[in-house]
Amino acid sequence: MSRQQGKKGKGSSKPTNKKSGRRRDDAIDKSSARENTPIKKKESKPSAPKKPSNPDEIRLNKYISNSGVCSRRDADMHIAVGSITVNGKIINEMGYKVKLDDEVRFDGARINPEKKTYVLLNKPKGFATTTSDSKGKTVMDLVANSTTARIKPIGRLGRGSTGLLLFTNDDVIVKKFTNSKTGVSRLFEIELDKDLKHEDFKKIQEGIKPMGKLVAVEEISYIDGAPKTQIGLRIKNTGNSILHTIFDHLKYEIVRVDCVQIGHLTKKDLPRGHWKHLTELEVSNLQML
Repeated sequence: MSRQQGKKGKGSSKPTNKKSGRRRDDAIDKSSARENTPIKKKESKPSAPKKPSNPDEIRLNKYISNSGVCSRRDADMHIAVGSITVNGKIINEMGYKVKLDDEVRFDGARINPEKKTYVLLNKPKGFATTTSDSKGKTVMDLVANSTTARIKPIGRLGRGSTGLLLFTNDDVIVKKFTNSKTGVSRLFEIELDKDLKHEDFKKIQEGIKPMGKLVAVEEISYIDGAPKTQIGLRIKNTGNSILHTIFDHLKYEIVRVDCVQIGHLTKKDLPRGHWKHLTELEVSNLQML
């Protein structure tokens, strides 16, 4: 073999980079393919739909806190030791929810999460004194825009009667009015179908006993300058049915009833069909009665 041929042989035995280059390219291609492959996300189990909260319900501790009795933290403590009842039942459950119209009591005293509100209405004829929607036009329609608090009328005035009617969510004031012995007096102007006889005037003044039960009035008087069919009568009672009881017993018919005063509250600057919020002084005087 010649030297030249030997060199060729050596040259031909040198390794080339072609094969190794293809391997690197293949590796890059595979790597790129892996990077571009979309990653499959694990399928999650569908979660149960959340139960919508009831806007008419409120946590008991918040209800107590809103009433001004104590903080929420302290309310939890009072709940835990059994100081709170809801509709007559002791509640120890944390997170318990109540409705705004539930009867919640703290150490036996009823509490209310709403701000105490007092609205005085000069009622016109044709409106029933009720909170029921099934009675046609009611006094609640007249005070609907006065407040967002859930106020109720104290006592009643007949659909055909007129005059002052007090609305509130203050249970303490309501109790004062509904106690006929120590309650708040109301002054009525009453028109009868005939003159009130003097002997009947005296009977009412001294107290009459329809159906054997004494009905006492604080004051009765003829109205100055008016016929004797018109009288003024002051009585501690929340309704005006007692007026019909008195005069039905004495054989008179009531033509007109107008409540002109409740305690110290009068119709001054309050036109028929209008309402007003009591001032702080008026509320303070009412609480002192």
